[in-house]
Amino acid sequence: MCGCRCCCGRPSAPSDADAGSARGTAGGGQGKQDGALPGPDPTHLAVDEAMPELVVTALLAPSRASLRLLRALVRGLVLTWNSPCSLRLGSNWRRSSCLCLPSAAFDTCLPCPQSSGLRLHYVSAGRGNGPLMLFLHGFPENWFSWRYQLREFQSRFHVVAVDLRGYGPSDAPTDVDCYTTDLLVADVRDIILGLGYSNCILVSHDWGALIAWNLSIYFPSLVERMVVISGAPMSVYQEYSIHHVGQLFQSNYMFLFQLPWLPEKLLSMSDFQILKSTLSNRKTGIPHLTPSELEAFLYHFSQPGGLRGPINYYRNIFRNFPLEPQELATPTLLLWGEKDPYLQHGLVGAISSRFVPDRLEAHILPAAGHWIPQSHPRELHRYMWTFLRDLLD
Repeated sequence: MCGCRCCCGRPSAPSDADAGSARGTAGGGQGKQDGALPGPDPTHLAVDEAMPELVVTALLAPSRASLRLLRALVRGLVLTWNSPCSLRLGSNWRRSSCLCLPSAAFDTCLPCPQSSGLRLHYVSAGRGNGPLMLFLHGFPENWFSWRYQLREFQSRFHVVAVDLRGYGPSDAPTDVDCYTTDLLVADVRDIILGLGYSNCILVSHDWGALIAWNLSIYFPSLVERMVVISGAPMSVYQEYSIHHVGQLFQSNYMFLFQLPWLPEKLLSMSDFQILKSTLSNRKTGIPHLTPSELEAFLYHFSQPGGLRGPINYYRNIFRNFPLEPQELATPTLLLWGEKDPYLQHGLVGAISSRFVPDRLEAHILPAAGHWIPQSHPRELHRYMWTFLRDLLD
């Protein structure tokens, strides 16, 4: 079920009194009948002699063994822990929500395609005003992280910001296997087709960027242009991290998120203090984030099982290691924050090395961190308008 009243009969999460706002649904899907994506075309693979598969497997073996041991330990603790109050702080919290919708022009609901049985919540504006511009958020975010871009581009595009599966009012399967990369990519493919388009301008950040890179590789005809913010293709990230151990330390939270049960408990403790700090920290968070905007991000995480789906993304992240490097060809605008606390800006050069010449335009913003769509919207909009100028002409 989606979060809208008009097509599903289920009330949406509390929001402010903006009567012009509306929520829609688009179906996700598993693509092929066997649930798997087609493999990459061998003609588009670049051979990486510096990173043979055996080396990668050997380097990952200690981490995998440690994670198995930690999983077994945590399961044992869960089974033997008798205190009814163990790590329960914040776990039963229920929040009120103030979503602060950015415009009264958001569209009504779209009937939900049933290819996967899932329904995905989205917010849209500007229907009929041009090509589809689809926005994919990261963690710990939702559609609301694109509020500035929805306003900016609705005059020339049909802008749609989706809540990915597991987030917000979108359906959230509980099984870890429901969050593999191929299923997430198939969701985005089905959203594009379900909205009645044959392709889109795909704008993505963080986890959404990882999904976008894969969509551009496996379904290139669906992506006319791509704007990627603070996110590398997983194969590039893998290779870069092997040669730059500091990147692994900056992403150490990913290893914690491999554990069952514990990450959700830790993130919900003390009224979701870790998530609050992540989003609102003065140096590394989103500048000038208001209390009501913070609530817009935290509300759905505070619902029963609200963190399980987003954490399950990370529990699948090592499933396909080691990865073959791919050649990237979709015309792409890449923006990166020089002060990103999670991703080194050296990844920009690594990404550039995988691109067909003249298909990538990359910029490192010297004063920016990880949350560029919200911290530096004017710079982002300026680069995007320039990048898309020929399409508008």
